[in-house]
Amino acid sequence: MSDKTILEQWRAIAYDQQADRNKLQRFWANYFNIEKGIYEQLLSNPDEVVTGTVKELAEKYGQEVLTMVGFLDGINDSLKIPNPIETMDENTKVSLCFDKELLYKNMVDARADWLYELPQWDAIFTSEKRKELYLEQKKSGTVVKAKKIGRNDPCPCGSGKKYKYCCGKNA
Repeated sequence: MSDKTILEQWRAIAYDQQADRNKLQRFWANYFNIEKGIYEQLLSNPDEVVTGTVKELAEKYGQEVLTMVGFLDGINDSLKIPNPIETMDENTKVSLCFDKELLYKNMVDARADWLYELPQWDAIFTSEKRKELYLEQKKSGTVVKAKKIGRNDPCPCGSGKKYKYCCGKNA
């Protein structure tokens, strides 16, 4: 048995820098498909709190433990109470009690259109609400730079002097 935690084992495979690109692409394509299937089930009954050991959840969704760990890694930031993913093993009790708005926004943030466009969202949020959450998330990543003050512009302190003769003297 390896000394790595199961999360480290998952990440070693999923983010293997030495792996053949095509192999890694197939790995992720397969994983995203599995992930989509689990989310379809979770979102079909969004108020049911799914709990169990990592192994029980893997069995519930018909997956290998390692794949389930990948899923738990992905959903962790969207949970009301995060799971101890760094230290868990297959017998650790975990919960999939997710915050619906946060989960939706995190899917948008991950650019996972195959997840945030799942038809199951229709029963959870109106299309207006989804649009609002989408825009909120997109805007949260946008940095708005303040307009630069020109040397000859009036000073923003309100003195009436040019910026270069006032607050901008030592700038």
